[in-house]
Amino acid sequence: VQLVESGGGLVQAGGSLRLSCAASGTIFSISPMGWYRQAPGKQRELVAAISGRGSTNYADSVKGRCTISRDNAKNTVYLEMNSLKPEDTAVYYCQIYVIPRDYWGQGTQVTVSS
Repeated sequence: VQLVESGGGLVQAGGSLRLSCAASGTIFSISPMGWYRQAPGKQRELVAAISGRGSTNYADSVKGRCTISRDNAKNTVYLEMNSLKPEDTAVYYCQIYVIPRDYWGQGTQVTVSS
């Protein structure tokens, strides 16, 4: 299983970004997928997750500002981020659970300037 993220970059506070993650390999449409982030000196944390049926959950810090979605036909998961804040600056990682383990992308940098 391989995951390739794209869409990161530098944006001003209040701006928007859309991250994409394309999965390849033996993927099941029911596999849960998610976005995590890790800021310098901090632990990796969940941003948003989506089940194979489309159920979602979000970190409190991004609720109302981020939307996770998936296109099972394309094995792709997206993260739409709006009203970005400097504290959203981090490397964002895509994750998928395919029994019996998690797989991770290489990460994409998101930098929000104040």
